[in-house]
Amino acid sequence: MSVASPFHGLSAFPPTPADRDGRVDTEALCRLLERLCDAGVASIGLLGSTGIYAFLTREERRRTVEAAVECVRGRIPLVVGVGALRTDHARNLAKDAEAAGADALLLAPVSYTPLTQDEAYEHFLAVTEAAKLPLCIYNNPGTTHFIFSRDLLQRLSDIETIRAVKMPLPADGDFAGELAELRERTRLAIGYSGDWGAAEALLSGADAWYSVIGGLFPRVALALTKAAIARVDGEVRRLDGLLEPLWQTFKTFGSLRVVYTLLDLLSLARAELPRPLLPFGPTDRQQVLEAVEPLIALESQLKPQSLL
Repeated sequence: MSVASPFHGLSAFPPTPADRDGRVDTEALCRLLERLCDAGVASIGLLGSTGIYAFLTREERRRTVEAAVECVRGRIPLVVGVGALRTDHARNLAKDAEAAGADALLLAPVSYTPLTQDEAYEHFLAVTEAAKLPLCIYNNPGTTHFIFSRDLLQRLSDIETIRAVKMPLPADGDFAGELAELRERTRLAIGYSGDWGAAEALLSGADAWYSVIGGLFPRVALALTKAAIARVDGEVRRLDGLLEPLWQTFKTFGSLRVVYTLLDLLSLARAELPRPLLPFGPTDRQQVLEAVEPLIALESQLKPQSLL
């Protein structure tokens, strides 16, 4: 596994601190990004689902990318989410990201009406024509209610700038089989989201882990990634076991709610969930805190784990 591209290794997805009006706190965002740069992640996934891209205006998304580029200063590749309901909006977001200095794009087939396979193809093609940055397909059926067929992924992989796919966890748990099939039919770098499946995905040979928890605990996530790449199974299982209580909170509450709670609990930033999402009450906050207490200590003990 190489980290020569932004689509290999640990891609850490930080939250985007914003107030209830959707105004991004770029200073707080920069503090989060500095932690990722210091840890040595392979890439930063800006404005992903945990980064509340769907709740922000075009202006705020542009401000966020500009601030991130200024903060990161080329130290770590920035992969910017450009998903939008309309193709023309997604094209504009892609142009904005490219003009601001992003290194790559991430695109989900967002739509109120589920797309057909041909509609999704034309949507992705149009965005790649608007900006020439390398692009990762965001396959997120739980949110988009769209399922990429293998034929569509093969067609999309023939587009020059489409270089990777961010896959959901396979329903049958057969990472090795899915990876083999995708590699036979496409030339895409294949990574996975769904943090609780990261250990199995990486041990099975996935190219990347698109990580929610990497945005807040980058050294812990990097330690797991490094151990998996080196096939140190025991260490992978140990770290995954420490993370299991947190995985359970993700499954129970959704990772976005958990991550915003953690921003406050860890005193990393002041941010509000975008309405209509509501903050946790005391009982649920305590459950999240108890889940991450071992990780707080471990994060401070670990040294940077850059895979470069």
